[in-house]
Amino acid sequence: MEENGRKEMKQKVARTIKWTAIDRVITVFMTVVTGIALANIVPKDDFGLIAAILVFQAFAVLFVDNGFATALIQKKTCSREEYSSVLWFNIAMAAAVYIIMFFCAPLIAKVFDNDIRLIPLSRVMFLTFVFNATAIVQTSRLYKMMSVKLVTTVNSLATILSSGIALALAVWGYGAWSLVWQAIILAATKSAGLWIGGGWRPVYKFSFSHIRNFFKVGSGMLGASFLNVLFGKVYGLIIGNRAGILSLSYYGQADKWSTMGVANIVSILTSSFLPALSSYQDQPGEFAAVTAKMNRFGSYVIMFSLGLAIVVATPLFHICFNTKWDGAIILFQLLLLRGVFVSLSSLYNNYIIARGHTKLIVSTEIIRDVVAFIAIAITLPYVTLSTPDQPTKGIAILLWGQVAAAVIAWLYTTFFAAKLSWRHWWIFITDTLPYAATTILALIPAGFLARVMVNEVALLICQCATAIALYLILNHFAGSKIQRDVIDWLFRR
Repeated sequence: MEENGRKEMKQKVARTIKWTAIDRVITVFMTVVTGIALANIVPKDDFGLIAAILVFQAFAVLFVDNGFATALIQKKTCSREEYSSVLWFNIAMAAAVYIIMFFCAPLIAKVFDNDIRLIPLSRVMFLTFVFNATAIVQTSRLYKMMSVKLVTTVNSLATILSSGIALALAVWGYGAWSLVWQAIILAATKSAGLWIGGGWRPVYKFSFSHIRNFFKVGSGMLGASFLNVLFGKVYGLIIGNRAGILSLSYYGQADKWSTMGVANIVSILTSSFLPALSSYQDQPGEFAAVTAKMNRFGSYVIMFSLGLAIVVATPLFHICFNTKWDGAIILFQLLLLRGVFVSLSSLYNNYIIARGHTKLIVSTEIIRDVVAFIAIAITLPYVTLSTPDQPTKGIAILLWGQVAAAVIAWLYTTFFAAKLSWRHWWIFITDTLPYAATTILALIPAGFLARVMVNEVALLICQCATAIALYLILNHFAGSKIQRDVIDWLFRR
């Protein structure tokens, strides 16, 4: 009976991973195609304007969600009234936060050299978190049931529609406004699709007792998310304020493309693993076994995919943008390196959340942010440093602080995640080390190809083919059960 339950859960996780991966692939494909086109059409400074707005929007969004999305998934069962209470609370918070941000728009412009273009752009852009607030419960409910086919369909249609409109507006010369309306249409369409197809409707009741109960888990996630956003967005604020909008544009592009890879990996692992973990939260043996397999699978995917992106960054940027965004390449690589440790930490955070110890995540974020701010204090005098061939040299120095902070946070998270998973911390490390080793061995020959090949397209193809082939071969000879499981799943064996 126990074996059947484990098999059924494994199948649910596999289906969730499949549909989440399909969602991510379609979304990434459309975002990449549209992003490349927009990056070549829209002026550099306009991307800096949007990056400036996103710094403040990221903080505003936190107070709309309040960590309740995670709390809904973590709770074993939720009533209709509980879902409804969270929905009404999120909508009320979104409306209040939007009104505040609307009147704060002139202050945002003052932070970035009093660029008044930011005022109307931000006032429209901030509408996105109002639309997103109406979709939080619908999305969480579907992920909790591990039924994400509808989410995939809606996200795909919304991405296609918003991308098409953004491209049309960019061609017609709307510049930064094309990026703003892309975000608005994406958020509105997603929400509308989930409400039409989700089949769930709220009751017109609200209970503060339900909100208080969810806040016990949500408050930890809110605190962790606040510090996480602070860690990520403070760099954009510093760069825009000290080095200017153009430098922020370079950083914004690097952050956008690196985050696309990191966030999608984290999204797939979190949405697929957390519901399964929550069902085993009171079963030490099962929980330990599940986390062991998740560790190995996460390491297998994270290490190689982000490592390969670092190696192929230069030919990839040149093929997509020619030399327009060369200043962003080194920043992109450093953010991906940071992303390896951020992704692993996010994977381990699932274990902590599933056990209901979200306040531990806050302590992790505090430690990481302390290290980051020490690094900022040390490197801040160099942020404006640039040379003709390295226009973002100072920003690269600044970002090494992010890398150091992410490594320390990963080590700290490893210790507590292992303890809560009824395992030793050093076993967590041994879950990851084999895939780190095979990744490095596979990428060294791929990186060497850049010294002997000139054609960018040929170089990119050869680097990818070489690295993938070597990674598969090395893991085969290393006896990787995870690789065998992945191959069996792909071929339906």
